[in-house]
Amino acid sequence: MLQAISRAIKGTLATLVVIVNTVIGFSLMIPFALLKAALPFRPVRRVADAALNAIAEGWSSVNGVWIALVGRTRWHVTGADAFKRKGWYLVSSNHQSWVDILVLQRTFNGRIPLLKFFIKYELIFVPIIGLAWWALDFPFMKRKGGVSAQKDLETARKACEKFRVIPTSVISFLEGTRFTQGKHDQQKSPYQHLLKPKTGGVGMALETMGDMFDAMIDVTIVYPHGVPEFWQLLSGQMDEVVVKVREVPIPRELLTTDANGSNKRAELQAWINGLWEQKDREIAEIQAQFKAAKRP
Repeated sequence: MLQAISRAIKGTLATLVVIVNTVIGFSLMIPFALLKAALPFRPVRRVADAALNAIAEGWSSVNGVWIALVGRTRWHVTGADAFKRKGWYLVSSNHQSWVDILVLQRTFNGRIPLLKFFIKYELIFVPIIGLAWWALDFPFMKRKGGVSAQKDLETARKACEKFRVIPTSVISFLEGTRFTQGKHDQQKSPYQHLLKPKTGGVGMALETMGDMFDAMIDVTIVYPHGVPEFWQLLSGQMDEVVVKVREVPIPRELLTTDANGSNKRAELQAWINGLWEQKDREIAEIQAQFKAAKRP
């Protein structure tokens, strides 16, 4: 009973901190977003984007503080220190929960440029934070196929062109949605722990920014004791998380375009499938290690 009350208090206080932090951060962003919209020139955009990114990184830092205070999460992070603060990176990760976003921000904040996500179009309507994502030039994707798919790729292209202005980390959850066993079964995914990867956004990022990327950062996130819901993070119930980070060179042939001006889709898909096969094995190995450690 006392434990439940403690969790409720922690979760409520953490929620208030998130709300206040978000409102303050968004308020600070407004003048720079308006400046960028009113004067869409490269020198102005460079200054405005730098200010907006700094505010977003401050928001992430505050999140890192309350995460540390409400719980005693054991973080097993490897490979995250080998990158440049002023580089350009293409980042990929598996996706299981909204918690993944804060895990990634906590892992990379201050180590690489601000993470810019490909996110669902519907999230633009999330109060305050949706507008903040818009100000930060996050690409909003409808992901419905057909004509919508073409619009998504054009959206990705325009966003990636903007990302050339200042150092940026472009991240894509290649599965396109959070992993669930139901989605896995419906897809008939060939992977044990992952959904099938999609390459549209990554292909567009490579087409528009490929010459600028220093490397791909491949991230594997594992929650050994079960995938946490966001409330569990807020109330200090996320006890353990494993984050494996590795640098992957981008094949040179994927940095060129064919006669139609697009990446070679089959080669890109084959490369991503290879990364996904390795990630699937890595997840299985991590889970097996923690299960073995629990045995008497």
